[in-house]
Amino acid sequence: MQTRKRLSVVMITRNEAELLPDCLASVQWADEIVIVDAASTDDTRQIAQQAGAKVYETSDWPGFGKQRQRAQKYATGEVILMLDADERVTPALRASIEAVLQQPQAATVYSCARSNLFLGRFMRHSGWYPDRVIRLYARLDYQYNDNAVHESLDVRQANVVKLNGCLQHLTCRDLMTFQRKQLHYADAWAVERHRQGKACGFFSILSHTLGAFVKTWLLRAGFLDGKQGLLLAIVNAQYTFNKYAALWSLHRANKRDAQ
Repeated sequence: MQTRKRLSVVMITRNEAELLPDCLASVQWADEIVIVDAASTDDTRQIAQQAGAKVYETSDWPGFGKQRQRAQKYATGEVILMLDADERVTPALRASIEAVLQQPQAATVYSCARSNLFLGRFMRHSGWYPDRVIRLYARLDYQYNDNAVHESLDVRQANVVKLNGCLQHLTCRDLMTFQRKQLHYADAWAVERHRQGKACGFFSILSHTLGAFVKTWLLRAGFLDGKQGLLLAIVNAQYTFNKYAALWSLHRANKRDAQ
């Protein structure tokens, strides 16, 4: 009879005291919870320790991908579930994960749908649902890439199996907090692309910005998400503008310095 595999929930955090308790409560059934905290100034570490998590702290920030790699090295379970503090595992998703732990498949990773909250509404369109993400995988076989932002699991040639149930993702509860986070992501994206030697022209900024709005509002049926759908289309366009305008600005500054 096959023995159930041990599950390690792995998280990276920074100042997540408000969101962390409910996240941890949703995965108390896991065999261990591992948290690597990036020098939080609130009660994040204390909350995690009180919930029974193994907590480690780093003073530097290497980017999201490498930070997840660090966290995974502390895990001891055969299977990893990578989570963020603003996510919650639903009972249906738990049942699906438990089934995998009983009979995991070789060369396989598992994806789950995310139900994303935007200003009081769990979106059903706009490209925000089902928003599948690969989060469950064998610890010794896979890890996250080195991307500073928009990191992802390096799955190589693995089969991707869809889990039942979903993650509830509290993506945007407060618009300005969300905007500040988006601005940070845009800056990190532009810096990373600039270091890779990438550049963009002025009209590319405009075309990508308009394209982001059209994709969200029309192609991904954001209009079916009501007022939040329209606002999200505008926010996505703004985020795209910030990314490409920052990249354009970095390239121009580099050209000036080279003269």
